[in-house]
Amino acid sequence: MLTILKKTTDGMRSFERLVDDCWVNVIDPTPEEIARLEEWQIPPEMITYPLDMDEIARTEKDNGFTLILLRVSYSQGNGADIPYTTIPLGIILSEKFVVTICKIDHPILQEFCTKPVRGLTSAKRNRFVLQLFLTAAYRYLTHLQQINKTVDALEDKLQLSTRNRELLEILKYQKCLVYFTTALKSNELMMEHLLRSQIFDQFEEDRDLLDDVITENRQAIEMTNIASNILSSMMDGFASIISNNLNTVMKFLAAITIILTFPTMVASFFGMNVTLPLQEHPAAFLFTILVSVVFVGLATYIFVKRDWF
Repeated sequence: MLTILKKTTDGMRSFERLVDDCWVNVIDPTPEEIARLEEWQIPPEMITYPLDMDEIARTEKDNGFTLILLRVSYSQGNGADIPYTTIPLGIILSEKFVVTICKIDHPILQEFCTKPVRGLTSAKRNRFVLQLFLTAAYRYLTHLQQINKTVDALEDKLQLSTRNRELLEILKYQKCLVYFTTALKSNELMMEHLLRSQIFDQFEEDRDLLDDVITENRQAIEMTNIASNILSSMMDGFASIISNNLNTVMKFLAAITIILTFPTMVASFFGMNVTLPLQEHPAAFLFTILVSVVFVGLATYIFVKRDWF
Protein backbone atom coordinates (compact mmCIF):
# COMPACT_ATOMS: atom_id res chain seq x y z
CA MET A 1 0.00 0.00 0.00
CA LEU A 2 1.38 3.38 -1.04
CA THR A 3 -0.28 6.56 0.17
CA ILE A 4 0.79 10.11 -0.62
CA LEU A 5 -0.25 12.52 2.14
CA LYS A 6 0.19 16.20 2.85
CA LYS A 7 -1.13 18.28 5.68
CA THR A 8 -3.42 21.11 4.62
CA THR A 9 -5.72 23.48 6.49
CA ASP A 10 -8.33 20.70 6.42
CA GLY A 11 -5.97 18.09 7.87
CA MET A 12 -4.14 15.25 6.16
CA ARG A 13 -5.09 15.09 2.47
CA SER A 14 -4.37 12.24 0.07
CA PHE A 15 -2.87 12.81 -3.39
CA GLU A 16 -2.59 10.60 -6.46
CA ARG A 17 0.75 12.03 -7.60
CA LEU A 18 3.94 13.06 -5.85
CA VAL A 19 3.85 16.69 -4.64
CA ASP A 20 6.39 18.85 -2.87
CA ASP A 21 6.58 18.64 0.93
CA CYS A 22 4.49 15.47 1.08
CA TRP A 23 4.73 12.31 3.15
CA VAL A 24 4.72 8.99 1.28
CA ASN A 25 3.54 6.20 3.59
CA VAL A 26 4.47 2.76 2.20
CA ILE A 27 3.19 -0.43 3.87
CA ASP A 28 4.40 -3.83 2.59
CA PRO A 29 4.76 -2.56 -0.98
CA THR A 30 3.94 -4.63 -4.05
CA PRO A 31 6.48 -4.94 -6.90
CA GLU A 32 4.52 -2.25 -8.80
CA GLU A 33 4.74 0.13 -5.84
CA ILE A 34 8.47 -0.55 -5.45
CA ALA A 35 8.94 0.25 -9.14
CA ARG A 36 7.02 3.48 -8.62
CA LEU A 37 9.35 4.46 -5.78
CA GLU A 38 12.38 3.71 -7.95
CA GLU A 39 10.96 6.06 -10.59
CA TRP A 40 11.47 8.85 -8.04
CA GLN A 41 15.23 8.04 -8.11
CA ILE A 42 15.16 6.38 -4.68
CA PRO A 43 17.97 3.76 -4.51
CA PRO A 44 16.48 0.22 -4.59
CA GLU A 45 18.38 -0.92 -1.48
CA MET A 46 16.84 1.89 0.57
CA ILE A 47 13.44 0.48 -0.32
CA THR A 48 14.24 -3.16 0.47
CA TYR A 49 16.24 -2.68 3.69
CA PRO A 50 13.21 -1.70 5.85
CA LEU A 51 11.32 -4.76 4.56
CA ASP A 52 13.90 -7.10 6.10
CA MET A 53 12.61 -7.85 9.60
CA ASP A 54 16.15 -8.50 10.92
CA GLU A 55 17.71 -5.17 9.88
CA ILE A 56 19.33 -3.15 12.67
CA ALA A 57 18.94 0.59 13.23
CA ARG A 58 21.39 2.67 11.20
CA THR A 59 21.66 5.54 8.70
CA GLU A 60 22.84 5.63 5.08
CA LYS A 61 23.22 8.28 2.38
CA ASP A 62 23.07 7.77 -1.37
CA ASN A 63 22.10 9.82 -4.42
CA GLY A 64 20.88 12.76 -2.33
CA PHE A 65 18.67 10.56 -0.14
CA THR A 66 19.16 9.76 3.53
CA LEU A 67 17.88 6.45 4.89
CA ILE A 68 17.20 6.20 8.62
CA LEU A 69 16.35 2.72 9.92
CA LEU A 70 14.60 2.74 13.29
CA ARG A 71 13.47 -0.33 15.20
CA VAL A 72 10.06 0.19 16.83
CA SER A 73 8.20 -1.96 19.33
CA TYR A 74 5.19 -3.90 18.07
CA SER A 75 2.49 -5.77 20.00
CA GLN A 76 1.52 -9.14 18.52
CA GLY A 77 -1.08 -9.89 21.20
CA ASN A 78 -0.83 -11.88 24.44
CA GLY A 79 -1.69 -15.10 22.62
CA ALA A 80 1.43 -14.95 20.43
CA ASP A 81 4.63 -16.86 21.20
CA ILE A 82 6.36 -13.50 21.63
CA PRO A 83 3.72 -10.93 22.68
CA TYR A 84 5.97 -7.91 22.02
CA THR A 85 8.69 -7.69 19.42
CA THR A 86 10.47 -5.03 17.36
CA ILE A 87 10.30 -4.33 13.62
CA PRO A 88 12.27 -2.00 11.35
CA LEU A 89 10.76 1.28 10.21
CA GLY A 90 12.54 2.96 7.29
CA ILE A 91 12.52 6.73 6.86
CA ILE A 92 13.86 8.17 3.59
CA LEU A 93 14.58 11.89 3.53
CA SER A 94 14.91 13.94 0.36
CA GLU A 95 14.87 17.66 -0.36
CA LYS A 96 11.21 17.58 -1.45
CA PHE A 97 9.47 14.77 0.44
CA VAL A 98 9.79 12.13 3.16
CA VAL A 99 9.02 8.43 2.76
CA THR A 100 8.27 5.88 5.49
CA ILE A 101 8.50 2.18 4.64
CA CYS A 102 7.37 -0.62 6.93
CA LYS A 103 6.42 -4.26 6.48
CA ILE A 104 3.48 -3.85 8.87
CA ASP A 105 0.90 -1.09 9.20
CA HIS A 106 2.29 0.01 12.55
CA PRO A 107 0.08 1.95 15.04
CA ILE A 108 2.61 4.81 15.00
CA LEU A 109 2.00 5.34 11.29
CA GLN A 110 -1.75 5.00 11.78
CA GLU A 111 -1.59 7.64 14.51
CA PHE A 112 0.33 10.06 12.29
CA CYS A 113 -2.22 9.53 9.50
CA THR A 114 -5.30 10.09 11.64
CA LYS A 115 -4.01 12.29 14.49
CA PRO A 116 -1.09 14.38 13.24
CA VAL A 117 0.91 16.30 15.80
CA ARG A 118 -0.35 19.84 16.29
CA GLY A 119 1.74 22.40 14.45
CA LEU A 120 3.68 19.71 12.58
CA THR A 121 3.54 19.38 8.80
CA SER A 122 5.25 17.09 6.33
CA ALA A 123 7.03 20.21 5.02
CA LYS A 124 9.11 20.23 8.21
CA ARG A 125 10.76 16.96 7.29
CA ASN A 126 13.38 16.92 10.05
CA ARG A 127 10.80 17.76 12.71
CA PHE A 128 8.53 15.07 11.27
CA VAL A 129 11.29 12.45 11.62
CA LEU A 130 12.10 13.52 15.18
CA GLN A 131 8.43 13.28 16.16
CA LEU A 132 8.43 9.72 14.78
CA PHE A 133 11.46 8.98 16.95
CA LEU A 134 9.80 10.47 20.04
CA THR A 135 6.54 8.59 19.46
CA ALA A 136 8.49 5.34 19.02
CA ALA A 137 10.31 5.93 22.33
CA TYR A 138 7.00 6.60 24.11
CA ARG A 139 5.57 3.39 22.66
CA TYR A 140 8.48 1.41 24.10
CA LEU A 141 7.71 2.87 27.53
CA THR A 142 4.00 2.05 27.13
CA HIS A 143 4.73 -1.55 26.16
CA LEU A 144 7.13 -1.89 29.09
CA GLN A 145 4.37 -0.79 31.47
CA GLN A 146 2.02 -3.36 29.93
CA ILE A 147 4.66 -6.08 30.31
CA ASN A 148 5.22 -5.18 33.96
CA LYS A 149 1.48 -5.25 34.63
CA THR A 150 1.12 -8.68 33.01
CA VAL A 151 4.13 -10.06 34.89
CA ASP A 152 2.67 -8.81 38.20
CA ALA A 153 -0.53 -10.76 37.49
CA LEU A 154 1.50 -13.88 36.65
CA GLU A 155 3.48 -13.41 39.87
CA ASP A 156 0.28 -13.68 41.93
CA LYS A 157 -0.62 -16.95 40.16
CA LEU A 158 2.87 -18.37 40.56
CA GLN A 159 2.76 -18.19 44.34
CA LEU A 160 0.24 -21.03 44.48
CA SER A 161 1.23 -22.83 41.28
CA THR A 162 2.71 -26.32 40.99
CA ARG A 163 2.86 -26.23 37.17
CA ASN A 164 5.22 -24.68 34.65
CA ARG A 165 2.53 -22.83 32.68
CA GLU A 166 2.97 -19.49 34.43
CA LEU A 167 6.76 -19.86 34.39
CA LEU A 168 6.68 -20.38 30.61
CA GLU A 169 4.48 -17.29 30.28
CA ILE A 170 7.08 -15.24 32.12
CA LEU A 171 9.77 -16.69 29.86
CA LYS A 172 7.88 -15.28 26.86
CA TYR A 173 8.00 -11.79 28.32
CA GLN A 174 11.67 -12.21 29.15
CA LYS A 175 12.27 -12.83 25.45
CA CYS A 176 10.36 -9.63 24.67
CA LEU A 177 12.69 -7.66 26.92
CA VAL A 178 15.73 -9.13 25.16
CA TYR A 179 14.35 -7.89 21.82
CA PHE A 180 13.63 -4.49 23.36
CA THR A 181 17.15 -4.16 24.79
CA THR A 182 18.82 -5.05 21.48
CA ALA A 183 16.61 -2.69 19.47
CA LEU A 184 16.90 0.23 21.89
CA LYS A 185 20.69 0.02 21.99
CA SER A 186 20.91 -0.01 18.20
CA ASN A 187 18.50 2.96 18.11
CA GLU A 188 20.73 4.79 20.57
CA LEU A 189 23.80 4.27 18.40
CA MET A 190 21.89 5.47 15.34
CA MET A 191 20.64 8.61 17.14
CA GLU A 192 24.09 9.45 18.45
CA HIS A 193 25.39 9.15 14.89
CA LEU A 194 22.69 11.60 13.75
CA LEU A 195 23.68 13.92 16.58
CA ARG A 196 27.31 13.89 15.46
CA SER A 197 26.41 14.32 11.79
CA GLN A 198 24.56 17.58 12.66
CA ILE A 199 21.70 16.78 10.27
CA PHE A 200 19.22 18.26 12.72
CA ASP A 201 21.29 21.32 13.70
CA GLN A 202 19.61 23.70 11.25
CA PHE A 203 17.03 24.75 13.85
CA GLU A 204 17.59 24.86 17.59
CA GLU A 205 14.16 23.31 18.26
CA ASP A 206 15.16 20.28 16.19
CA ARG A 207 18.39 19.88 18.14
CA ASP A 208 16.50 20.13 21.45
CA LEU A 209 13.93 17.64 20.22
CA LEU A 210 16.69 15.19 19.24
CA ASP A 211 18.15 15.55 22.75
CA ASP A 212 14.70 14.76 24.18
CA VAL A 213 14.44 11.70 21.93
CA ILE A 214 17.85 10.41 23.06
CA THR A 215 16.86 10.99 26.71
CA GLU A 216 13.58 9.08 26.31
CA ASN A 217 15.38 6.27 24.49
CA ARG A 218 17.91 5.99 27.33
CA GLN A 219 15.09 5.94 29.85
CA ALA A 220 13.50 3.08 27.92
CA ILE A 221 16.85 1.24 27.97
CA GLU A 222 17.16 1.66 31.74
CA MET A 223 13.58 0.54 32.35
CA THR A 224 14.09 -2.49 30.10
CA ASN A 225 17.29 -3.46 31.92
CA ILE A 226 15.57 -3.12 35.31
CA ALA A 227 12.57 -5.16 34.19
CA SER A 228 14.85 -7.80 32.65
CA ASN A 229 16.92 -8.13 35.85
CA ILE A 230 13.79 -8.40 37.99
CA LEU A 231 12.35 -11.00 35.65
CA SER A 232 15.54 -13.07 35.73
CA SER A 233 15.51 -13.07 39.52
CA MET A 234 11.81 -13.97 39.53
CA MET A 235 12.43 -16.91 37.19
CA ASP A 236 15.01 -18.36 39.58
CA GLY A 237 12.97 -17.64 42.68
CA PHE A 238 9.67 -18.94 41.40
CA ALA A 239 11.27 -22.06 39.98
CA SER A 240 12.19 -22.88 43.59
CA ILE A 241 8.69 -21.92 44.78
CA ILE A 242 7.07 -24.25 42.25
CA SER A 243 9.40 -27.04 43.38
CA ASN A 244 8.54 -26.37 47.04
CA ASN A 245 4.81 -26.28 46.26
CA LEU A 246 5.12 -29.62 44.51
CA ASN A 247 7.05 -31.06 47.44
CA THR A 248 4.30 -29.88 49.79
CA VAL A 249 1.67 -31.63 47.70
CA MET A 250 3.72 -34.82 47.55
CA LYS A 251 4.29 -34.70 51.32
CA PHE A 252 0.56 -34.30 51.90
CA LEU A 253 -0.27 -37.22 49.61
CA ALA A 254 2.37 -39.40 51.29
CA ALA A 255 0.93 -38.58 54.73
CA ILE A 256 -2.61 -39.42 53.57
CA THR A 257 -1.35 -42.70 52.09
CA ILE A 258 0.32 -43.68 55.38
CA ILE A 259 -2.76 -42.76 57.42
CA LEU A 260 -5.07 -44.77 55.16
CA THR A 261 -2.74 -47.75 55.48
CA PHE A 262 -3.76 -48.37 59.11
CA PRO A 263 -7.49 -49.07 58.49
CA THR A 264 -6.45 -51.29 55.58
CA MET A 265 -4.07 -53.26 57.82
CA VAL A 266 -6.66 -53.67 60.59
CA ALA A 267 -9.35 -54.77 58.17
CA SER A 268 -6.92 -57.21 56.55
CA PHE A 269 -6.03 -58.82 59.89
CA PHE A 270 -9.65 -59.24 60.97
CA GLY A 271 -10.64 -60.43 57.54
CA MET A 272 -8.30 -63.45 57.61
CA ASN A 273 -9.94 -66.88 57.53
CA VAL A 274 -8.40 -67.98 60.85
CA THR A 275 -9.46 -67.93 64.48
CA LEU A 276 -9.33 -64.36 65.76
CA PRO A 277 -10.05 -62.77 69.15
CA LEU A 278 -13.55 -61.33 69.63
CA GLN A 279 -14.72 -62.88 66.35
CA GLU A 280 -17.82 -64.27 68.08
CA HIS A 281 -18.52 -61.05 69.97
CA PRO A 282 -21.56 -59.09 68.65
CA ALA A 283 -19.55 -55.80 68.73
CA ALA A 284 -16.55 -57.21 66.80
CA PHE A 285 -17.14 -54.90 63.83
CA LEU A 286 -17.29 -51.83 66.04
CA PHE A 287 -14.07 -52.98 67.73
CA THR A 288 -12.21 -53.09 64.39
CA ILE A 289 -13.55 -49.63 63.52
CA LEU A 290 -12.41 -48.30 66.89
CA VAL A 291 -8.91 -49.76 66.48
CA SER A 292 -8.66 -48.20 63.00
CA VAL A 293 -9.77 -44.81 64.29
CA VAL A 294 -7.22 -44.93 67.12
CA PHE A 295 -4.35 -45.68 64.74
CA VAL A 296 -5.50 -43.00 62.27
CA GLY A 297 -5.84 -40.42 65.05
CA LEU A 298 -2.42 -41.29 66.48
CA ALA A 299 -0.71 -41.04 63.06
CA THR A 300 -2.48 -37.76 62.27
CA TYR A 301 -1.42 -36.29 65.63
CA ILE A 302 2.22 -37.25 65.02
CA PHE A 303 2.22 -35.76 61.48
CA VAL A 304 0.61 -32.52 62.61
CA LYS A 305 2.91 -32.25 65.61
CA ARG A 306 6.00 -32.58 63.41
CA ASP A 307 4.56 -30.33 60.66
CA TRP A 308 4.60 -33.18 58.13
CA PHE A 309 0.96 -32.63 57.20
